[in-house]
Amino acid sequence: MTSLINSGLGGMPNAAGLLTAFETVDLAEARSKVGSVFKPHVLSVDGPRLSMRMQHMPLGAVSLNQLTYGASVLIDPSPHRDFFMVQMPLAGQADIVCDKQHVVSDTRVASVLSPSETVRMRWSGDCTQLVVRIDRAALESAARAHSGRPMSAGVTFALAMEWRAKMAWCHLLNYLGNLIEEAPAMLGHPLTVSHLEQLVIETLLASHPYSDGRSAALHRPLAPRHVRRVEEYIDAHAAEVITPAQMAEIAGVSLRSLYMGFQEHRGTTPMSYLRTVRLERVREALQDNPGVLSVTDAALAWGFAHLGRFSSSYSQRFGERPSETLARRNERAPDAPR
Repeated sequence: MTSLINSGLGGMPNAAGLLTAFETVDLAEARSKVGSVFKPHVLSVDGPRLSMRMQHMPLGAVSLNQLTYGASVLIDPSPHRDFFMVQMPLAGQADIVCDKQHVVSDTRVASVLSPSETVRMRWSGDCTQLVVRIDRAALESAARAHSGRPMSAGVTFALAMEWRAKMAWCHLLNYLGNLIEEAPAMLGHPLTVSHLEQLVIETLLASHPYSDGRSAALHRPLAPRHVRRVEEYIDAHAAEVITPAQMAEIAGVSLRSLYMGFQEHRGTTPMSYLRTVRLERVREALQDNPGVLSVTDAALAWGFAHLGRFSSSYSQRFGERPSETLARRNERAPDAPR
């Protein structure tokens, strides 16, 4: 059995005649070929000569793609695209800036790009990505069906996705890989393709946070009520002292059950979730609060007393040092206190 997680589309049979491959060393041709699957974009090489290879398999409103450029490249797609992308590095990494979000995507952390956001990407020379493309109309139709109400704006996903920790998403990729390998003829049947595209869309909506414009809050993946109760409490009281015992009391379950629930449904622990929320609050302060004059002030205000460990955790999550975030805010407001 073949896993898309381990091999991407490489080595896959030409399932139902759907799998197509492109290969070129010409920059203009690479830009054209990739643009024909996604959309026209700015592509420039920042390294040795290009050696682009791409495989593409359409599945209705969804397509599976594997792409490598064989050199460090800068990619600048315009906003207002008509599709979403989940980019999962199988090797190498990609540095991605998406509106106010920034992530260094690697073999553990995928990037989920939403249509209306401005994106700039730098792929390392050894970067190979498995890319799932999803039509915007199909995904937002499913999101409306989930909520039962019209949306005031389009769907916007959280940029960073720890995809290997999301069991439902990983099982889906394994299922698709097995299907392509063992029953490729099924992919030629419209009913099967319709089922698969909906399965991909529903799994992404159910497993990764997104906003649909009705509020600033993200819709979180489904989880037991006791897990969501603790998440809601942490979101509202992250500036306060919160202990594991308090969390268990709020959840109404044992501490062991609470930790098991977080591990199974969130791929983390309650205390790690609390630290993540506090890191995000520090980032918000460094980005947008002119009253925060230093990284130390922001870190201490949110309970990070060990500044070296804080800086390391911040850099790992957001792909830049906290001082760089603050410097960027000061550049936007040159008269602000330094």
